[in-house]
Amino acid sequence: MAAPLANLKILDFSTLLPGPYATMMLADMGAEVLRIEAPDRVDLAKVMPPFDGKFSTTFSYLGRGKQTLQLNLKQPESVEKVKQLVQDYDIVVEQFRPGVMDRLGIGYEVLKAINPKLIYCAITGYGQTGPYKDRAGHDINYLAISGVASHCGRADSGPPPMGIQIADVAGGSHHAVMGILAAVIKRQETGEGAFIDISMTDAAFALNAMAGAAALAGGQPQKPESGMLNGGTFYDYYQTRDGRWLSVGSLEPQFSSRLCDTLGLGELKSYALSQKPEHQQELKAAIKQKIAERSLAEWREVFADVDACVEPVLTIEEAAEHPQLKARGMVVERDRGDGQLQRQLGSVLS
Repeated sequence: MAAPLANLKILDFSTLLPGPYATMMLADMGAEVLRIEAPDRVDLAKVMPPFDGKFSTTFSYLGRGKQTLQLNLKQPESVEKVKQLVQDYDIVVEQFRPGVMDRLGIGYEVLKAINPKLIYCAITGYGQTGPYKDRAGHDINYLAISGVASHCGRADSGPPPMGIQIADVAGGSHHAVMGILAAVIKRQETGEGAFIDISMTDAAFALNAMAGAAALAGGQPQKPESGMLNGGTFYDYYQTRDGRWLSVGSLEPQFSSRLCDTLGLGELKSYALSQKPEHQQELKAAIKQKIAERSLAEWREVFADVDACVEPVLTIEEAAEHPQLKARGMVVERDRGDGQLQRQLGSVLS
């Protein structure tokens, strides 16, 4: 897309990951983002290793396409500067605990009085209301409270610490962007601004989707390795001879049939479609044994032309070189903040 948000100006008061990721997405789509940085309060994303050049790789990535202005928001002159800026800006994004911006004198009501068309997005762990609104938390806590962690992982070892920040990014960042863009559309129609209250816990709870729909409608509570998609069936990861992993997602009949034929397990095709746990476990054990007989490279060659929803588990470095991701432009070179180019994750929407 050719900078569809080029007419939007955003004041970004957020730090760490959820807010900066959201404003990075908006900047990738052309928005002008001014990041307000506290001179006396270090953003942990800025000093979190590894480093590449002056800044951490995380900070360089999240900061792309943005300008920075240092303001000590505890100083009256900085507060006045924000009030001046907001006259000319469309959107404010902040990630403080509820009430902090009000105490600084630049909360929603104050800024709205200056710019009635302002769209103000507050991203917090638990939202602006409720008994947990002032409680500290991190991604792992939001996944725990929202029920997501309860049906992930293995039955004998419990939920895994995830390698990505699900509640922060898939929850907070993406829902913030959706809320902001919805408010922009509404403002175009009505001329009115909006206050957007994003709770990462709310967003994580909504991510339960299929499992949540079943549970709330009176279905059986889902536990690790008990459902179709969380290890209770042959839909799973399998270790290869060289200690790597292969993903098998061959749920539909045409895919499971090809899987069984390719592995020499034709006699177990009916088990792939069975809802009996013992059939699924027998098929799963057979697949496990077969996959362990060859290396990942060998299995990649075997399944290269087999349309069966079977793919290798790649490292991030390997994924960056995968022909599909390369063809989609998902690795880009961008200024890392000091004039030097850095390879970064590309934007899904740009």
